[in-house]
Parts: sequence; structure tokens; C-alpha cells
Amino acid sequence: MKHTSPRALACGAAGLVLLVLSLAPVSALSRGGPGAKAAVFLLLAAAALLAAWLLHRWGCPPERLLTALLPVGLAFFLRALLLDYAAGDYNTFLSQWVETFRHNGGFAALKLPIGNYNVPYLYFLAAISYLPIPDLYLIKLFSILFDVLLAWGGMRLVSRFTGRESLRPVVCFCALLLLPTVVLNGAFWGQCDALYGALVLHALADGLSGRPRSSAFLLGIAFSFKLQTVFILPLWAVLWIAGRTRFRDLLFFPAAYAATCVPALLLGKPLGDILGVYVGQTQDGAGALNYNCASLFSLLPYGTQVDEETGARLGILAAFALVLLLLALALRFRDRLDNGALLLFGLCLTLGVPFLLPYMHDRYYFLADALTAVWACILPRRLPAAALVQGASLSAYLTYFRMKYTLVLSLGGHLFTMLAESLLVLTALIAAGILLVRRLAVSPRLPGKKAGKSRKNG
Repeated sequence: MKHTSPRALACGAAGLVLLVLSLAPVSALSRGGPGAKAAVFLLLAAAALLAAWLLHRWGCPPERLLTALLPVGLAFFLRALLLDYAAGDYNTFLSQWVETFRHNGGFAALKLPIGNYNVPYLYFLAAISYLPIPDLYLIKLFSILFDVLLAWGGMRLVSRFTGRESLRPVVCFCALLLLPTVVLNGAFWGQCDALYGALVLHALADGLSGRPRSSAFLLGIAFSFKLQTVFILPLWAVLWIAGRTRFRDLLFFPAAYAATCVPALLLGKPLGDILGVYVGQTQDGAGALNYNCASLFSLLPYGTQVDEETGARLGILAAFALVLLLLALALRFRDRLDNGALLLFGLCLTLGVPFLLPYMHDRYYFLADALTAVWACILPRRLPAAALVQGASLSAYLTYFRMKYTLVLSLGGHLFTMLAESLLVLTALIAAGILLVRRLAVSPRLPGKKAGKSRKNG
């Protein structure tokens, strides 16, 4: 065994100290007794140990693993500090849903019209209704678990471009754990975007690794958790165009979605209620074309009177046109769709679709946040683009938390509430689009029909 440097030992020790120190904010939680708080700490520590174990299983050398324990420990210490905050979404919705499950027999209550989330997340809410631990913390810990899986998915993706022996996959793992919007989304806000985000990253990693069936299956599970999976869904059409998957492989997507519905059906939930959840979510957005999100509609001055129905239709048509344009590019250059091009397609979709669609919320760039971070870890010179997206997304989060716009601009006698954030996302989108077109234009043709072997440099 090679000699371990003092720096690595110091990082490892500091990471463990931070994890132990997280016991202090957990002990000071306002809900639950000593037993419940002990359980919360043990679950948090288990997620941290899972992160360390995944790095070990990845083949991290001891030196690199010990060094990584510092950002991992910091990531979980920060999350421990945020656990006690109860957002409006929790107080108004999630807590009420759990309470309904608790008073109506837990899983037996699945047949009732509870909440506006699809059934996989309702299974979790029903399960925790049996436990004596405050549901606020369990909801957040569930998302924190998927924060770890998200980091693992990012590490897998980066390795497709750099190789497993590179330092960059481990850097991506740590960066995603510490990404501000990832930390805030689950541990502070109590949202569950990490669930679909993690599954999408693993699905994409499988798609680029020659495992099309597991890729489609994971994508189906992701879609069953969150409708926002549709932002990147067209990428699997590009994978089909590239010969990375076959039509029969893509059938694992609806099969996975159907499998998640079976327990609810067996417990008496009407099929119409299950299938109508996402339709209802789209209708819930009516009333405003934008909900504190960096988007096309944020380019309009504050208070501009726009016919909502017309604006929504134009936004949907624009998003549809973007998808068609990207698919046309894929068809035109189908023999040049290497891993780097496919990643750029994914970036254009996760940035462009929510930018154009109406009724977008502040956290709908979660997947774009993760993918641009992956991109920056593959190619450090793309770090500015990742910073632009993270800055815009984080500003939207802060707008919600503070109930106050981050940067209000006055131009030509008009006020713009999210103009800066929208321009940041638009800049990143244009950059990704230009790089995609340039890559497709200059890349050599891939050998063979299916272009199975791609260049590693993204």
C-alpha cells in the first residue's frame, strides 16, 4: 500500500469531524424526542456512509477517497443545518398529505385522491405515515438519499468521457453534493427533484454505455416520479436515431411506468386518477405564464398584459419547434452522434424546453443544473456556462425563499423582475447550441451504422 499523504489524512479526518459535528444541529431540531432525533442522525450518517461506499466501490484509491471525505462531510453537515426549516409547500401540502395517510390506514388510503404527485412518491408518504419520526425530516432525508444517487450518476456520466482512472468523476461526485441548488432543493425546501434527476443521470449513463434497456427502464421510473422528465425525454429519440437503442428497447419506458402503477391499482386507486395526475399538474399552472423562473416570459416587463392562453400556446409551439429542430439536426448528422454530441443535445433540451414553456416554476432547471455541472467537470473550460445556469437557478430559489426578487432592473421606464436570470440561461443555451452545431459540422463520421464507439473527449 502506497504511503498516504498528510493532506489526505487531514481531509479524511476533517470530513469525519464534520459528520460528527452534524449531530449538534440534529440534536437541536425542534420536532421529535431524543429517539427520533437519534434516528434522524443515524439516517443522515447512513447516507454519508453510502456516499463514501460508492466512492470506494468506484475504485477510488485510498488517497483520493480520504481527500473526498472532506467535501462529503461538508455536504452532510450543511444539510444537517437545514433540516428544521419548514417551507410553505411542506406546511400547505406535504404535511397534510402525510397526515391524511396517517389517519386513513397508511397504504390503505392510496385509493383516496390525496395530493397531486404520482403514485411512487405517494408510496413513500404512505410508508412514513407509520413511523414515529417527524415526517418533515423523513421527507428531506429521502431527497438527501437521492442527492447521493445523483452524485453517483454524475460520476458515471463523467467517466464515459474521461475514464474511471481520472480525477474528474470524483470531482463531479463532490461538486453535485455541494451544488447550492441541490443542497437547497431537498435538505432545505423539502422538494424531491433529486429523485427524477438522479434517475435521469443514471439512465443517460446507461444509454451512453450500451445498456439501452436499463436506460429506458430508469427513464420510465424517473417519469413516474416527476413530469419534468419530459424536458429531456426527446434525447432518447436522438439515441434511437444514433443507433444507440432500438424501438423495442424503448418499450421498457412505458413498462417501467406501468409497473409503478400496479401497487396503487391493487390497493383500489382508480386508473383514471393515476393517469390524470400529470394532466392536473399542467392545469394547476394556469393563472400566470411564469412562476419566478428564468424563461422567455421573464423577458417581458413586469405587469405587461398578455393573453394567457395565446402566450401559453406560443410558448408550447416554440418548445415543440426547438425539439423538432434538434431532432432534424440529429437526423442530418446521424453518423456523427458521439457521446459529446449527445450530451450537448441533452443540455440544449434541459435548458431550452423549460426556457420556452409556460407555467415553469423556480426549480425546473434542476436537471439543467446537474447536467451543466457534469459538462464543466468533463471540460473545465465550460465552467462559465455552468456558473451562468447555477446563478440563474439559485436566484430563482432565493426569490421564493425571500419572497423578494433578487435583482429588479429598470430599463426604459419598465421594471424587469427576472430579466438578468433569463439572459443568463439564454446565454448558456445559445452557447450549447453553437457548440452542438459546430461539433456536428466538424466531427468525423463514426464507423459503422450504429456509431457504437464514440470519442471520449466531450
